[in-house]
Formats: sequence, structure tokens, C-alpha cells
Amino acid sequence: MHKPHFNKTVWRLIAGTALTLVLLACRSTPETPPVPPETSARPQPPATEAAPTLTPAPAVPTPALAGNHLRRAQWADLPGWQDDDQAAAWGALLTSCSTLRNQEAWRAVCADAAALAKPDRAEVRRFFETQFLPYRLVQADGGNEGLATGYYEPLLRGSRTPSARYRYPVYGAPDDLLIVDLPAFNAEPRDARARARLDGRRIVPYYERAQIESPASPLRGREIAWVEDPVELFFLHIQGSGRLELEGGGVMRVGFADHNGHPYRSIGRLLIDRGELAPERASMQGIKAWAQQNPAKLRAVLDYNPRYVFFRELPPGLDGPLGAQGVPLTARRSIAADPRFVPLGAPVFLATTWPLSTRPLNQLMLAQDTGSAIRGAVRADFFWGYGDEAGREAGRMKQSLRMWLLLPRNYPVSGLE
Repeated sequence: MHKPHFNKTVWRLIAGTALTLVLLACRSTPETPPVPPETSARPQPPATEAAPTLTPAPAVPTPALAGNHLRRAQWADLPGWQDDDQAAAWGALLTSCSTLRNQEAWRAVCADAAALAKPDRAEVRRFFETQFLPYRLVQADGGNEGLATGYYEPLLRGSRTPSARYRYPVYGAPDDLLIVDLPAFNAEPRDARARARLDGRRIVPYYERAQIESPASPLRGREIAWVEDPVELFFLHIQGSGRLELEGGGVMRVGFADHNGHPYRSIGRLLIDRGELAPERASMQGIKAWAQQNPAKLRAVLDYNPRYVFFRELPPGLDGPLGAQGVPLTARRSIAADPRFVPLGAPVFLATTWPLSTRPLNQLMLAQDTGSAIRGAVRADFFWGYGDEAGREAGRMKQSLRMWLLLPRNYPVSGLE
């Protein structure tokens, strides 16, 4: 969920060759995570037929990681490493390996992990200390401190059809949403992919939130569901995935499909700047309480954030919401990080504190997701899981953070200081 930046030079470059170089929409690295196919009954070969020999997939290169934000470290440098139960993150590691196992740097690590049958706590710690090297993550200014926030999978009441009660649409990715690969135009920033639409022969930024949620929405017909509460829908956009308890029974799971390309703006910061919320109350819970007390002001405040997220229905039976790596997230063992500094799927050790406390929260995590507000080397969004308790912890979390990246011993790192 990157934040593209639009400027006149970029749009002049884009407009010159737009019709031949623009791709139809779809999330970054991967922009739209692959959905595991639903299981289906398949005919089995006769008992006398020999099982086919499976040829391992060929290894693919691992993209080199620039090391200017990394510093070599020792396991003893990780606070609480010996106290953490790394076995609680073992399942998340195996999940990461489902997409990383054919990369050259990960091939042996993932094969050795798959060969371990139900390792205990000591075996898992030994595995990480043998297979990985720790690196301290540092900011651009060389500082060690960053920010840890939290997110979760919310539950909303919804319906597959609109009604007087369910009248706020959850939109799927629109057909006219274009992705512009800015580096293809030698434009800045070099890592950005802009979202846009065609207006005649011109390419213009995609619709903002206020336009999409207006009574005359240009996205009419792209609804995949409707919900009853606009504030809960707004926070569903921030979380990136959730569950809808459907009228008449059943649950619909929705996940991130794409976004409109506009930068994220914090309505919590807006309410603080306006003096409507004290800084200590600008949590998710505090904003929801403010919204209940100020319904006449709500629409304008929500529209202050022009960024808009589009969703897709996910198949039933997933163990968790899908992150940007395309694998289900693990409660309290998955994080969203900035993929410019932390490769998707990599283990990361966090040293932070529990929400609104000084109680240490030092543990091994897997970087399996990204987020538009998750920018910088020492920055993490902690996935708390599903339900009210997870929502309480996620909404209150804004803690100081230090991070260590764990990489396979043969991982290609360039420019390491």
C-alpha cells in the first residue's frame, strides 16, 4: 500500500505514452496477494499406478538488499531473545516459506525447516541461531528508535444487498483503475506505482474518498457488500481486511484488493490539531467515541483522508487475513513493515512495549504485510489478530520500537557498513 506522489513532470511523462504503457489495476510485491485455491475433490490414480515423480522447482535469484540501513549484530544484542518462545512463530515461518522456498537464499533454510517435525522451543531457537544472522535496523539518521503501532481483523455487520440499514458500500477494485509504473517513465520516486484513470485522452489521478463516497459515486455497480456503520467501514480501510457478519447468516471475509493512489492522512491528527481530541484520546476508540458525539461533522472529517481501499471477497477456510506476502497472517506473530528495508517474509525481532505501558514486548515476528503508513526502516505494525480484545490492543498501540532483521546466512546484502 504505497503512497504515490503526483507532480507536473510525472504527469507530462505519463501523458505522452499513456495508452501503451498503462496496466489495468491490480498491490505491490505482490500488489494483489494470490488467493490460495479452494480445495476440491480430484480423481485419484488407481492403486496400482505408480505415483508421479515430482521435480523440485528450479531456484530463483533472491533480490539483493541494500545494507546501508543495517548494522551487524550478535544474538546477545537482542533484548529478551533467550526469554522469547520462538516456537510460537514457527508456523508463521513455515507459512513464509510457502512463497520463499524457491529463492536461492531461502531454499536450504526452508527445506531444513520443513524437515523438522514439531520442534520444541530449544530446537527452534537453535535453528534460528544456526540458519540466520541478526542485523540491527537503523533509521536514515543512524538512530535506533522507531514506532510500533497495531492493527487487527475487525468484524462488521453487513449484507450482500443494500437496505435502509445496510447502505454504506464496500467496493471492489474498479475496472477503470489504472496502474502507472513511474520508473518506466524515468520519473521520481523510483519505487512508486501511481493509480490513475483516463479522462478522455488524459490520465488524471483516481477519484478521492469524497468523490467515491458521494451520493453520485462513480463506482456504482462495483459494490461487493454493504455495511451499517460508516466509521467502522473507515477503519476497515485502515486495517485492510476484515469479516462481515451477514444479515441472514454467514460470514464474508474481505481482503485488500487495491487502493486509489492518494496519500493517507490521519484524521486523528486532524482532530488533535483542531482541538477536538486530546492527543492521549486520539486512538481508534477515541475517534469512534468522537464520531458518535459529532455526527454532523463526521463526513467532512472522514473525507479529510483522500485514500480509499478496495476489497475482494476471500475464500472461506483461511487461517487468517491475507497479507501483502500473499499468505495468512498469524496473530501476534505477523507484522507489516516497509519492504524497502525488510524483505517480505523475513523474520524480525521486535523490542517494544505493550500498549499504553512500559511492560516489555520483545519477540520474534514475521514481516508478512505492508501498509501505506508503514514507512521507514524501524517501523512496524503489529498484527493482534481477530476480535474485540485484538481491536483494543491495536487501537491503543503507539510504542517506541527497536528492530533486528534476521536473514539467511547467504542472503545477498550490498553496501553493508
